[in-house]
Amino acid sequence: MDVSPLSLVLIALVLAAWVAGAALVILRASAGKKRAKALKTSVRRMQTLLDVAPAVPLLVRVDGRIEAPDRLARLLGFKTVPNYLSELAAVEGDPQSGGFAPDQLEQLWGNIQTTQKSAAPFRMALNPPGSGRSLALYGTLADPQVSPAGAALVWVFDFTESHAEMARLRAAAARATGDFAALVGLIEAAPMPMWFRGSDLSLQLVNQAYVDAVGASNAAEVVQGQIELLEPEDGRTPAEIAGDTLQSQEKSERPVAATIHGARRTLRVSDLPLGQEGVAGYAIDIEEQQQVAREFRAFREAQRTLLDQLSVGVAQFDAEERLVFANRPFRRLFSLTDETIAAHTPFERFLAEARERGRTPEVRDFPEWRRERAGWFEARATLEEAWPLPGGTHLRIVAQPLPDGGLVLIAEDRTEQLALSAVRDTLLRTRTATLDSLFEALAIFAPDGSVQLWNRSFAGTWGLTPELLDAHPSADELLGAIGRNLVNPEEVALIGAAVRAATLDRREKGGQVELADGRTLRFAGVPLPDGNGLLTVLDITASQKAEQALRERAEALEEADAVKAKFLANMSYEFRTPLTTIGGYAELLKAGVASDPEAAGEYVDAILSAVERLTEQVENVLDLSQSEAGLLPIRKERLDLLEFLTKLVREREQAIIAAGLSLDLKGRRGRIVDGDPRQLGRALGNLVDNAIAGTPDGGRIIIEIRRAPEGADWGMEISIADNGRGMTSNELSRALGGLAAGKDGTPERRTGLGIPLARQLIEAHDGTLEIASRKGAGTTATIRLP
Repeated sequence: MDVSPLSLVLIALVLAAWVAGAALVILRASAGKKRAKALKTSVRRMQTLLDVAPAVPLLVRVDGRIEAPDRLARLLGFKTVPNYLSELAAVEGDPQSGGFAPDQLEQLWGNIQTTQKSAAPFRMALNPPGSGRSLALYGTLADPQVSPAGAALVWVFDFTESHAEMARLRAAAARATGDFAALVGLIEAAPMPMWFRGSDLSLQLVNQAYVDAVGASNAAEVVQGQIELLEPEDGRTPAEIAGDTLQSQEKSERPVAATIHGARRTLRVSDLPLGQEGVAGYAIDIEEQQQVAREFRAFREAQRTLLDQLSVGVAQFDAEERLVFANRPFRRLFSLTDETIAAHTPFERFLAEARERGRTPEVRDFPEWRRERAGWFEARATLEEAWPLPGGTHLRIVAQPLPDGGLVLIAEDRTEQLALSAVRDTLLRTRTATLDSLFEALAIFAPDGSVQLWNRSFAGTWGLTPELLDAHPSADELLGAIGRNLVNPEEVALIGAAVRAATLDRREKGGQVELADGRTLRFAGVPLPDGNGLLTVLDITASQKAEQALRERAEALEEADAVKAKFLANMSYEFRTPLTTIGGYAELLKAGVASDPEAAGEYVDAILSAVERLTEQVENVLDLSQSEAGLLPIRKERLDLLEFLTKLVREREQAIIAAGLSLDLKGRRGRIVDGDPRQLGRALGNLVDNAIAGTPDGGRIIIEIRRAPEGADWGMEISIADNGRGMTSNELSRALGGLAAGKDGTPERRTGLGIPLARQLIEAHDGTLEIASRKGAGTTATIRLP
């Protein structure tokens, strides 16, 4: 078919138009695809931005429906976002269920409704229970392009970390504020002046102590007037000195003299750099410390001057065991020089040098000995030692540890003291031996009345126990013990008065007392030069007895004259009576009166009896005279006393019976003595005759033979006792003198020379005769023979 060119042109145009349209469509489609892809990329980017944004959007419609990303669900603890706001409430009783608490949700819904109605934004913070999160909610009315129906858009911010950080910062700020306030208060209340200089070194802050020190009214006046507390030093102001500290950034301290409250005080000023901000300074008043230091130095100098005047050596070592001081006596004792003191010689070296000079004891292991002495520095108590040095020197060493770790060493030369002590001990022993050797009993009393010293015989003299004196009793205790031994205990006051007079009144006083055992003591209190009192006691019993014996002897001599006269009268009676009888009867016989032989025999018997009596008296006188002259012949032989006395009694049997008496002879055979039968028989016979003559009718005579006990100085004892008339002491004394007075004062023939002769005859046999008699109770004669 034939196609016209026009048709072809039209077809070509149509095809071209169609191709162009298709191309345009394709181009537009391509552009739309690009725009869609860009939009999708933008939406994805926005979604990513929302996911990483610090806030999560929550769209709340008027009916309560909500729209939010899943991130909000995770934030609130849900798996997916619910459809309505009310479904964001947490399950009651299950804090892990997620969501808001009912009251929180109610408050949020109220704020949202207010925003929806009034378009007023709101802000609130909520802490969902159980989540530990802090959420900030910011609500506004949503843009109509977002929601044209008046929905509310709530932005939820999770500020948990920032909230904790803010809480921490607030606490730190509060703490810093409190610390700053306390620091400011402390600086303000500090008793020492304190100040702060800025970087320009001008005063910017001062405390009240600074204000008071410079005499200003307040701190502002000080800062405004730049009033300095300190004075310039070497032409440099305090600010310039602080500038050096600021530049060096090192703390500096210096003592400065300043006038405070009108008084010159010493301050220790410290400048402390505070970076490049300025310099802080404070001043401490050390005037009292300086005063104490000056006083201590003065005291130390005075003490050391005083120690130099002592006779005892004193050295001081510091805590490092170095010698820091030694007085002159110490230097002299250990031969120390000034260089040794100045060199602060260590303690162990000091001991070594002292050993070289022979000023330490000789020891076997000197290093060990030195180490032990070095331990004195660590001791807790005072130590004392005696150092015997070569050459006879004796040192007394006292080590006194000091609280600061040092040591004071005291050395005393006791050589002379020990020598004096030895002399003193010798004197004391001599004094003790001297006192103990005296016959007098001595005791020394202190002024307080206590017994200080006594000799050996003092206790025995007063009848005291040594234990009582060993306790150094008081005068009252001693006098109480003495009083129990006196005849009259009240006389102990005399002894006390003598002690008081010697110790307190310083005068002598004496007295005399009698003890219950019969002794007589004379005492005297004598004051001593040392203030003590001496009580001296002397036993005058023997002298008293001797005096009494002399007195009795004098009385006996006086009586002897009378006895002599009476004796002569008695002897003339004893001799004249037989002679008169002989002469009278002889004259009668011569005159032839007795012409009767029986009467003449009676006259002759009377003459013979008188001759016998006269012969007996002459023999008695001769025997008595020979015995007193020691010329009486004694021919001893062994005699059985029982047989011997039985014979004597048998010879007097008629006389005993005639007197109406009974006689008992008690004893055993075999009691042997050596004696002269004639002389001993005459002695015992005279005593028996006296007993017969002195015992009335119905009386009794007992003769008893006894052996002496062991340890006695005699062998046999013969006792002749009667219950007759007896004699008084005066009558017994006259009887012992050979004379007895009758009722009319004339001599009585009964006794004659019987008792004196019997005494002499017994004493000639080395025996003794004792006669005891009591008026009306009888007489007992006791003969003791060896």
